[in-house]
Amino acid sequence: MTDTPAISRRGVLATGCALGGAAVLAACGSSGGEAASTTAASSTDAGGAGTVLATVGSIPVGGGAVFEGPKVVVTQPQEGTIKGFSAVCPHQGCLVSEVVDNEILCPCHGSLFSAEDGAVIQGPATKGLAAASVSVAGDEIVLG
Repeated sequence: MTDTPAISRRGVLATGCALGGAAVLAACGSSGGEAASTTAASSTDAGGAGTVLATVGSIPVGGGAVFEGPKVVVTQPQEGTIKGFSAVCPHQGCLVSEVVDNEILCPCHGSLFSAEDGAVIQGPATKGLAAASVSVAGDEIVLG
């Protein structure tokens, strides 16, 4: 008969807590908003000016597109007016998911932001989305 080491109750609880904590951290690291990107950024360089995100025609008037890689949301509140904002909600860091009727939606807690200026329309966020540097070169929307 071999002697097997006794496993203490404290050891079992500590291991369980460590595994549970790791699972919680993994779940927090991938919010549902990250999978909601509507368009991927192109790696095309616009004459050294920055990354081409999309064409003006691909951004609907009154709508927009969320770009996960650079964490930017591009909107077209009125025809021919292109705006860019951080896609990171200032409430708890979730990525916004979509732009509908000139409102940028955060799926995590329901905050709404203006597609015109990034201001808070509805909380819980108390600060608006930060402006992002986007420009239009021809028909291309360029980040940077």
